[in-house]
Amino acid sequence: MRHPNTTPAFLALADGRIFYGLSLGAVGNTIGEVCFNTAMTGYQEILTDPSYTEQIITFTYPHIGNVGINEVDMESDKISVRGLIVRAPARQTSNYRAEQSLEAWLQANNVVGIANIDTRALTRHLRDNGSQTGVIASDGMSEKEAIQQAQAWEVLEGKDLVGQVSRTDTDTWRHGSYDLGNAVFTAPVTTKHVVALDFGCKNNIFRKLTDRGIKVSVVPANTSAQNILDMKPDGIFLSNGPGDPAAVDYAVDTIKILVEKDTPIFGICMGHQLLSQALGLKTFKLKFGHRGGNHPVKDLTTGKVEITSQNHGFAVADNDVPSYVEITHRSLFDNTVEGLAVKGKPIFSVQYHPEASPGPHDADYLFDRFVEFMK
Repeated sequence: MRHPNTTPAFLALADGRIFYGLSLGAVGNTIGEVCFNTAMTGYQEILTDPSYTEQIITFTYPHIGNVGINEVDMESDKISVRGLIVRAPARQTSNYRAEQSLEAWLQANNVVGIANIDTRALTRHLRDNGSQTGVIASDGMSEKEAIQQAQAWEVLEGKDLVGQVSRTDTDTWRHGSYDLGNAVFTAPVTTKHVVALDFGCKNNIFRKLTDRGIKVSVVPANTSAQNILDMKPDGIFLSNGPGDPAAVDYAVDTIKILVEKDTPIFGICMGHQLLSQALGLKTFKLKFGHRGGNHPVKDLTTGKVEITSQNHGFAVADNDVPSYVEITHRSLFDNTVEGLAVKGKPIFSVQYHPEASPGPHDADYLFDRFVEFMK
């Protein structure tokens, strides 16, 4: 079914490859790192995940937008991506929860996208050549200028994007998951207190913690270790977030102090990478990253395989692992590190997203483990 917008657009990659299509969302131009996500559902959650800051997302699933947009499914308070690329945007929104269409939402938020391109060909190109900078243009920009801009843009390696997306004030998160049957957020009684460092956190992580009777105090990424400890937390959470973990040295310094204490610590994605650095490991950039809802991960401690939701362009290196660190999970796609724990301490982290919004719930037990550590 052909996209109704007839304004021409193109995607220009830094290596000179051009893809032609039609404008989606706002007319204009945008620049970012072009990546692909293989998830079949959850486009709204993906587009509002702060971990995608400064990225242009290609959806490999061809039909995007059929369930529309609603306020409840937001993972942050705004669209985080710089642009999006789809094959066939929905011409009709069909969901009782929808409040507006994808197209109207993108236009209202001035987000530039492109539709009607061969996303399979683009995905193969990124797989073979790696994620790279690209420009989407529908405003008359020349192809030559777009390629030049893509080649001149500062890449994500060495960039601290956490400082751009982290909140600046301490906040308290009080509601749990959304109850579809009653159309309300749940409000569980809280018995434990967790301080969460916001590196660009998804809302569903806070909901999962609250579901388990935890009051969550969310603090800025640059909060000192002493200020965190002064809040007398039962546990400390290290959130997901965007950019190069090696550039967030101030958070690593904080975590180095926190791991010396007896307070349980749980890290996800960026939090996992920053905890790893604090423990003496290093991180590196993946060729095209892990982004999707069907990534198999093996729990080395049990032998079980989990299907996981993932979104990261960097990973933890497994050379020179300190004797006090145990690698607990590995990707069955490329054997990269997907989880670790500190021996003899209630400290652990995973590279993937156990809150899975969108995605499977195989790793939900990790939140229960965190609660057990706090008990």
